[in-house]
Amino acid sequence: MSKEYLTFKEAMLYMGFTTYDSLRNTIKLGLPVIRFGNSKRISKTAIDEFMKSHTVTVHPHKEVVKND
Repeated sequence: MSKEYLTFKEAMLYMGFTTYDSLRNTIKLGLPVIRFGNSKRISKTAIDEFMKSHTVTVHPHKEVVKND
């Protein structure tokens, strides 16, 4: 059975972040946090929805071709 509610560390790893600053900035952008008592959790579903709503299309840059 997969876990729905992640600790900050688990959420950070799930999202591929290497620093807590990246997670904090994402929370500031609107990622919801669940707080109960002294514990904070982030829903895996909320992460997936947040990431989906912040997906953009990036146009690749032209590659530089070296002719040796």
